[in-house]
Amino acid sequence: MNTFSHVPPGFRFHPTDEELVDYYLRRKVTCRRIDLDVIKDVDLYKIEPWDLQELCRIGTEDQSEWYFFSHKDKKYPTGTRTNRATAAGFWKATGRDKAIYSKHDLIGMRKTLVFYKGRAPNGQKLDWIMHEYRLETDENGTPQASISI
Repeated sequence: MNTFSHVPPGFRFHPTDEELVDYYLRRKVTCRRIDLDVIKDVDLYKIEPWDLQELCRIGTEDQSEWYFFSHKDKKYPTGTRTNRATAAGFWKATGRDKAIYSKHDLIGMRKTLVFYKGRAPNGQKLDWIMHEYRLETDENGTPQASISI
């Protein structure tokens, strides 16, 4: 199955944090058109990190980064805690969130997550790292969706 995006030869996709949040994520959340379809929708909690490459690659070149949109899953239907578990393990937040600015205005945040195989608290840390981006607020002050790398 050919799942990668068709892009021109030599195409490189290396957006900045500001571009990911202010262009791609904001357009996705507001259902506006994105000029080039290079970021796929993925259900992150139904797939393991080692399976992301095939779903999210851009073109045919070897990539070390994959971009995708994914909705955050709630641990409990009425709660605010995020469920980051997969069948084989879980994504664990690490460090502090990094603020992302555009012209001195806070537009979003970046959270770093590391994948652990197994179940907490005895999971085995693997080398998979993900950056989760989120809009800080929308026009009504409501937190929004996220994009992950």
